[in-house]
Amino acid sequence: MILIIRRKATEEEIDKMSGDFGGDYIKIVVDIERKILAGGGERHTDAEQILIGSGSRQENLWGGGIDPKTKQIDYNSMINLRAKQNPAREILDRGIRIKFDKIVRDLLI
Repeated sequence: MILIIRRKATEEEIDKMSGDFGGDYIKIVVDIERKILAGGGERHTDAEQILIGSGSRQENLWGGGIDPKTKQIDYNSMINLRAKQNPAREILDRGIRIKFDKIVRDLLI
Protein backbone atom coordinates (compact mmCIF):
# COMPACT_ATOMS: atom_id res chain seq x y z
CA MET A 1 0.00 0.00 0.00
CA ILE A 2 1.40 3.39 -0.99
CA LEU A 3 0.95 6.24 1.47
CA ILE A 4 2.03 9.87 1.29
CA ILE A 5 3.80 10.80 4.51
CA ARG A 6 3.92 14.48 5.47
CA ARG A 7 4.65 14.09 9.19
CA LYS A 8 6.25 11.42 11.36
CA ALA A 9 4.76 8.06 10.30
CA THR A 10 2.91 5.96 12.84
CA GLU A 11 3.75 2.30 13.40
CA GLU A 12 0.49 1.43 11.65
CA GLU A 13 1.50 3.45 8.57
CA ILE A 14 4.94 1.81 8.53
CA ASP A 15 3.32 -1.63 8.75
CA LYS A 16 1.00 -0.81 5.83
CA MET A 17 3.85 0.51 3.66
CA SER A 18 6.09 -2.48 4.39
CA GLY A 19 3.33 -5.01 3.67
CA ASP A 20 4.29 -5.35 -0.02
CA PHE A 21 7.62 -6.91 1.03
CA GLY A 22 6.52 -8.96 4.02
CA GLY A 23 7.39 -6.25 6.53
CA ASP A 24 11.09 -6.26 5.65
CA TYR A 25 11.40 -3.33 3.23
CA ILE A 26 9.68 -0.14 2.14
CA LYS A 27 10.26 1.38 -1.28
CA ILE A 28 10.24 5.15 -0.89
CA VAL A 29 10.19 8.19 -3.14
CA VAL A 30 11.18 11.47 -1.51
CA ASP A 31 10.30 14.97 -2.68
CA ILE A 32 13.37 16.85 -1.47
CA GLU A 33 11.71 20.23 -2.12
CA ARG A 34 8.37 19.64 -0.35
CA LYS A 35 10.01 17.41 2.32
CA ILE A 36 7.45 14.63 1.99
CA LEU A 37 7.64 11.04 0.81
CA ALA A 38 5.52 8.29 -0.64
CA GLY A 39 6.23 4.84 0.71
CA GLY A 40 5.07 1.36 -0.15
CA GLY A 41 4.13 -0.47 -3.29
CA GLU A 42 6.23 -2.74 -5.47
CA ARG A 43 7.66 -0.11 -7.85
CA HIS A 44 9.14 3.32 -7.23
CA THR A 45 7.44 4.63 -10.35
CA ASP A 46 4.00 4.09 -8.78
CA ALA A 47 4.89 6.21 -5.74
CA GLU A 48 6.53 8.77 -8.04
CA GLN A 49 3.29 9.15 -10.00
CA ILE A 50 1.25 9.55 -6.82
CA LEU A 51 3.53 12.37 -5.68
CA ILE A 52 3.42 14.06 -9.09
CA GLY A 53 -0.38 13.83 -8.90
CA SER A 54 -0.27 15.60 -5.53
CA GLY A 55 1.80 18.51 -6.86
CA SER A 56 5.43 17.32 -6.79
CA ARG A 57 7.80 18.00 -9.67
CA GLN A 58 9.70 15.02 -11.08
CA GLU A 59 13.10 16.73 -10.83
CA ASN A 60 12.66 16.86 -7.02
CA LEU A 61 11.79 13.16 -6.66
CA TRP A 62 14.38 10.57 -5.66
CA GLY A 63 13.95 6.89 -4.90
CA GLY A 64 15.36 4.46 -2.40
CA GLY A 65 14.23 2.25 0.40
CA ILE A 66 14.41 1.45 4.07
CA ASP A 67 14.43 -1.68 6.19
CA PRO A 68 11.91 -0.76 8.91
CA LYS A 69 13.53 -3.12 11.43
CA THR A 70 17.21 -2.14 11.08
CA LYS A 71 16.44 1.43 9.90
CA GLN A 72 19.03 1.00 7.14
CA ILE A 73 18.42 3.38 4.22
CA ASP A 74 19.40 2.75 0.61
CA TYR A 75 19.50 5.20 -2.27
CA ASN A 76 18.88 2.89 -5.22
CA SER A 77 16.05 3.20 -7.75
CA MET A 78 15.49 3.23 -11.49
CA ILE A 79 13.78 6.64 -11.12
CA ASN A 80 17.17 8.08 -10.10
CA LEU A 81 18.59 7.48 -13.60
CA ARG A 82 18.91 10.89 -15.24
CA ALA A 83 21.23 11.17 -18.23
CA LYS A 84 22.90 14.46 -17.31
CA GLN A 85 22.11 14.84 -13.63
CA ASN A 86 22.51 11.32 -12.16
CA PRO A 87 23.78 8.61 -14.55
CA ALA A 88 23.21 5.75 -12.06
CA ARG A 89 20.48 4.04 -10.06
CA GLU A 90 22.23 5.17 -6.87
CA ILE A 91 21.86 8.83 -5.81
CA LEU A 92 25.34 10.17 -6.56
CA ASP A 93 25.03 13.84 -5.58
CA ARG A 94 26.09 14.21 -1.95
CA GLY A 95 23.79 17.20 -1.34
CA ILE A 96 20.71 15.40 -2.68
CA ARG A 97 21.62 12.30 -0.70
CA ILE A 98 21.89 14.32 2.53
CA LYS A 99 18.46 15.92 1.93
CA PHE A 100 16.94 12.50 1.08
CA ASP A 101 18.44 10.95 4.21
CA LYS A 102 17.23 13.73 6.52
CA ILE A 103 13.66 13.56 5.21
CA VAL A 104 13.55 9.78 5.55
CA ARG A 105 14.92 9.96 9.10
CA ASP A 106 12.51 12.75 10.09
CA LEU A 107 9.44 10.96 8.70
CA LEU A 108 10.16 7.24 9.15
CA ILE A 109 12.75 6.70 11.89
